[in-house]
Amino acid sequence: MRDRRRIQTAVLGSADSEEPLALPMEAIEVDAFRRRHESDTFWCGLLLGGCGGQLTTKLYTDRVCHFAHHPGPDGQPHVCGRRARGVDSADHLYVKSAAAAWLRDRDGQAGADLARPAGAPIGSVVDVRFRHRGLRVHLDQAVPPVWDQEDVEPVLGMSVPVDQDTVIRRWYVHRIRLDSEGTTRQVRIGTEAFARPTEWFPLEACEITDRGLSTPAVERIVRSRSTRPTTAPWSRQRTGKGPDPQARAQALLAKLAHARKVDSVIVVTRLCGDIASVTGVDQDTQAQLTAAVSDAQRWLKAQADVRRELFSRLEEAIAAREIPLVRELLARVNATADHDRTDEEDTVTAAAAEQLRDERRAQNQAREQANRDRHAAGAGIRVRSLLRSLQRHGADQRPALLREMVRELLLVAEKAGNRIDMHQREEIDAWATRAGLGEPPAQTTPSVRRTTSSLSHASKTEPRAKRKPSLYEQVELRSWFTKPCPRCGAPEGKSCYNDDQVGNGPRRQLPHDERLRLITDEKKSRTGQGKQRPRPRARQNPSASEPSWRVIDVTCPVCDATPGSRCATPGRRPHEARVTRFRLRFESR
Repeated sequence: MRDRRRIQTAVLGSADSEEPLALPMEAIEVDAFRRRHESDTFWCGLLLGGCGGQLTTKLYTDRVCHFAHHPGPDGQPHVCGRRARGVDSADHLYVKSAAAAWLRDRDGQAGADLARPAGAPIGSVVDVRFRHRGLRVHLDQAVPPVWDQEDVEPVLGMSVPVDQDTVIRRWYVHRIRLDSEGTTRQVRIGTEAFARPTEWFPLEACEITDRGLSTPAVERIVRSRSTRPTTAPWSRQRTGKGPDPQARAQALLAKLAHARKVDSVIVVTRLCGDIASVTGVDQDTQAQLTAAVSDAQRWLKAQADVRRELFSRLEEAIAAREIPLVRELLARVNATADHDRTDEEDTVTAAAAEQLRDERRAQNQAREQANRDRHAAGAGIRVRSLLRSLQRHGADQRPALLREMVRELLLVAEKAGNRIDMHQREEIDAWATRAGLGEPPAQTTPSVRRTTSSLSHASKTEPRAKRKPSLYEQVELRSWFTKPCPRCGAPEGKSCYNDDQVGNGPRRQLPHDERLRLITDEKKSRTGQGKQRPRPRARQNPSASEPSWRVIDVTCPVCDATPGSRCATPGRRPHEARVTRFRLRFESR
């Protein structure tokens, strides 16, 4: 039986792509999605467990929109064995991509892989590796987590259970979840501790330390367990029978070993004092306690040297502006040397934190600039598409529809900025004049007025009406290709060859200037060897032999005023486009 579940995720570009995306479920969002990805292809990705076939988008107003396979060669529905099809079916690709980006500035040798231990389904596990340790992300329960590995730390998905004894023994465990944002999924890391609610953080707020993955919640948990209590744990004021000395001694030895493992100097110092106060144990246990305290004292001395070296390295990294190293060392300082700091140490940590804030601001600005560049590139593509549509069908459009198309062209051209070349700007300017938007109407938005002004070749100090029309304005669009091109040899009715690499493709969207001059020269020769006839005045006295032509004798392309009717403008003055049409028509007589 055919699987009727809706496909919500795909990959871009090819069947083996690692770039996932999700289709919006609402019809209005799918329209915007299609425009944004009009030049992209969607695939039932192999890394999604799919068949590798190409997908298309299905838009509905009465049900959820989704991806769908193209029909088979026989016209029958395509059969695909893909099991996961929901919005979370590409989470392993989002995790791998986010982990790679997150580690790029922290460890140049780091990376992420889609692991399949013991033949697990693809997408169950993602392995993240860096220099000294690694993470294994369990997105489902297919692979049980292993907690006793020294160099690999499990990170659990929301559906993966963990027993409370493990949480208590390890102090905390990490979880991962992905939240939908538009057509992507954002990774968040949670820290779960015993008797504490899980706290969630964006991936950018997490760090890699000697303990492994660290979040702000981890630093608070370690700090709280490393802080000396207000009263001694074995106060003499306690009443009742105390614990067995032998059991107390073994418990203190176990706590001492764990405190050294997590590099907690405060706890080790406190436990050395507690162990020294233990009495009533046998000779062998006392020897163990004495040896443990002696070894811990040597460790504390070594940690003091490590602390000095750590702050020295952090200061050097700040001076050299080695941001990844500053981030790593500051995380270690906050986790292992957060107590009893000197003024010099506080100064160093404050400088490191400020440098990281400056770097974060710079990254945000770079990200915003990249977004602007991406939007400009998309706008440039849209400009070329609109110009092609206008070149093919613009001459046949009704005036109102043509104006709407040109208004959109002007808006997109403003967003494209320097992504459009000089020839495209000339063509945009010609279309703006043809549509009567050379001087935007009062109801046009300010952005359109700014765009039209920027596309104009007229001087800022010279009125628009005095500007000499370009060749593209002097020749009607339908007449551009009525003669062969003397420059590139393009025959009549065919576009010019792209011999000067203007735009893309083998043909130019605009004809060469030499081709247009043939038409304008022929036009001038018909009107008296290049001498223009005097332009008529609107108030010229009529005579029987030479009639007086007026601007209102032509239809207005802006407000559609009929011949003999005035334009719907303040003062009833004609639109510039109507004046231009009147002049062109008069010169052609």
